[in-house]
Amino acid sequence: MKLMKTLMGATAALAMSAVGALADGPAIIFDLGGKFDRSFNESAYDGAERWAEETGGEYREIELQSDAQREQAMRRLAEAGANPIVMAGFSQTTALSDVAPDYPDTRFVIIDGVVDEPNVRSVVFREHEGSYLVGMLAGMATETDTVGFVGGMDIPLISRFGCGYAQGVKAVNENATIISNFTGTTPAAWNDPVRGGEIARSQIAQGADVVYAAAGNTGTGVLQVAADEGVFGIGVDANQNYLQPGSVLTSMLKRVDTAVYNAMMAGEDVETGVIEIGLAEDGVGYAVDEYNEELITAEMELAVETAQEQIIAGEIVVHDYMSDGTCPVQMQ
Repeated sequence: MKLMKTLMGATAALAMSAVGALADGPAIIFDLGGKFDRSFNESAYDGAERWAEETGGEYREIELQSDAQREQAMRRLAEAGANPIVMAGFSQTTALSDVAPDYPDTRFVIIDGVVDEPNVRSVVFREHEGSYLVGMLAGMATETDTVGFVGGMDIPLISRFGCGYAQGVKAVNENATIISNFTGTTPAAWNDPVRGGEIARSQIAQGADVVYAAAGNTGTGVLQVAADEGVFGIGVDANQNYLQPGSVLTSMLKRVDTAVYNAMMAGEDVETGVIEIGLAEDGVGYAVDEYNEELITAEMELAVETAQEQIIAGEIVVHDYMSDGTCPVQMQ
């Protein structure tokens, strides 16, 4: 039987006796918002579960309750022999930069951040490419020529999502207006569905009939309000189409699950360095399934599939907000 330990709270999460009692093997540290956020963290969890099911192996996990726990959690796991240690979220970057040099024989994997140490694998995504595709779908689906974007924490990474989305919208609907808002400026922005719903409702009041949420668990509030108001939502990271069947136009897939699975499969020999994945590597994309297939017309699918091929071939270049802090498309 597969063994998992969930260590929660400042005391439990960092208890040496509890961590030390586990066998050697991989570990994962989830970011704030919880592993069942139905978005980024849960995708990471799915990758770990896939590894465990296929190998019969054991992994240990920690769900952080505060920023202060990050460094302590990494050190406790490293001292207990976990290898590799996978961590989800850019917010782990600073702590890992301090911890990794102290454990040169331990391999660390950070998703969405870059740490320049010889024992660290940094996995980053070209989210703007996947967001471009769902933006195209939004631009073709809108009847009001107004769409919305609700970001979580106001940081360049999330602006990359929004900018890619806006470019996709404009590529198929040059008259469209894109309304953009962020939930907040602290990590709490990822876990506030009520606030997400409030922002979505405000955007809908301004005419938005498609709203893309890139905000972790906060996005569930966006999708709920979109469904309640009779407009389309767009999910993110994991396939969220099932959350509001018939109301979620699509979800921008970010294969965090694959990144975790691959790292755990590689084990202590996981390749280090910066790994960047986008459409060409099947690292991002969009979701069509039984919950939204009736919403995506053949014309929409053909347009998006053609654009995907052109992006992979370099014929379409989606501007990356993080390259220079600018976006070629104006958002309100």
